[in-house]
Amino acid sequence: MNIASASQHNKGYLVVLILVFGAIFFVMISAFMGFVIVERRVQEASYNKERALDIAEAGLNYYKWYLAHYPDDTTNGTTTPGPYVHQYEDPEGGVVGEFSLDIAGLTSCGDIYAVDIYSTGYTYDDPDRERIVYARYARPTVSEFAYIINSNVWAGDDRTIVGPYHSNGIIRMDGTNNSTVTSGQENWVCDDSELPCDPHDDGDTIDAVYGDGPNSDLWTFPSTPINFTGLTVDLADMQDKAENNGGIYISPSGEYGYRLHFNGDGTVDVYEVDEVYTYESYTSENGWQTERDVIEDDDFVAQHTIPGECPLIFVEDQVWLEGEVSGRVTVAAADVDTSGKDPSMILNNTITYADEASGLLAVAEQDMLIGFVVPDDMELNGIFIAKNGRFGRNHYDATHLPTVCVSYWWIFCSGWDTLFSEYIKRDTLTMHGTIVSNGRVGTKWTSNGSYSSGFETRHNSYDRDLISDPPPLTPETSDTYQFIEWREVE
Repeated sequence: MNIASASQHNKGYLVVLILVFGAIFFVMISAFMGFVIVERRVQEASYNKERALDIAEAGLNYYKWYLAHYPDDTTNGTTTPGPYVHQYEDPEGGVVGEFSLDIAGLTSCGDIYAVDIYSTGYTYDDPDRERIVYARYARPTVSEFAYIINSNVWAGDDRTIVGPYHSNGIIRMDGTNNSTVTSGQENWVCDDSELPCDPHDDGDTIDAVYGDGPNSDLWTFPSTPINFTGLTVDLADMQDKAENNGGIYISPSGEYGYRLHFNGDGTVDVYEVDEVYTYESYTSENGWQTERDVIEDDDFVAQHTIPGECPLIFVEDQVWLEGEVSGRVTVAAADVDTSGKDPSMILNNTITYADEASGLLAVAEQDMLIGFVVPDDMELNGIFIAKNGRFGRNHYDATHLPTVCVSYWWIFCSGWDTLFSEYIKRDTLTMHGTIVSNGRVGTKWTSNGSYSSGFETRHNSYDRDLISDPPPLTPETSDTYQFIEWREVE
């Protein structure tokens, strides 16, 4: 082979190598560029998706501002239903997208108690990539607390409390709290009369929240006092709504009051109480006093279907309450017309819910008392408010109970039996909901350090479901509207 032909042969190989490696390089460059383009598109899609969420949240914030100025307007200043579309302007980039609002006011007994808002956000660069957020806008209510008390209170070491616990007075917390414990006071000079001073001495200035409870890091004092007068319900308004706005009104009985039994199917049976037992009970406020809270006889009056538009029952008399509640229902016992007559409510038996959509608000103008003849293991579900009085169970002793003749010698009674003595001590009280009490709360009594009356073990937890959807006319703890629920809608 001559030199010229060898040179041409080598050039041919070189051209082939260049073409092969060039093709490989081109494929690699193309793949890389494709990856860069795809990654760029993914980043843009992710950016537009996140921006759509920001725009949707801006829609919620816009209507929060709007409702602060026009609280009852759920049509965005129009008289027509939504959706209501608004442009979203970025201060740096100008108008970049829109949010669309669907708004619904939730009413009960003629009043708007909450506003549901669905806000859909999207960018003009990628209008098909929407994000939807939902929020419920309302004033916070007492349902956010396990307890709200307007006086000094002592939670014993057998107590387990789940949910915020607040008193405008002093709190001795020996129990276990799993949420905040707040007092409207900063400190006090202990006098060892109403609350024990130990381990401090009589006359010492001590914190407004003190005791042997294990979670003292959750105790806060002073906190903003809750305006108890402002938060308690307007009973006259309740009566008006029951009489004139679709609720159920029950007039004075002329006897001792009424027993209301919820049937679990949206109905309530009403019985007129015409005979009661007379005996004595003890309270810290009044000492030994006559009590007539155990029913001896009652007569069926009527069965009512609880109205859906205004599930409110107003009784102008004392009420014994029990049964299985269906739906969100409010019951009030009050007499706003007669001076000096403030009916109480007796929690006469277990109160449960038919399903997760049910809830109870029970309001007594005076005391909200757990009855004497009640189950050994008692369950109470609901928001219970003692407007002017106290929530609790009175102290009972066998020497102050009624007696009956059980044997005769000729015509004279020769043997007596004490009624209801087995009910003095009860085992367990489980409460799921909220207690609001003007006076001191107590469901267990001790004598010389020993358990003598009431429930030996108590468990309390607030009901999270009643925060976002409370029964009608549940008292509010603030005049400021808030988002009480927020979530993204997938």
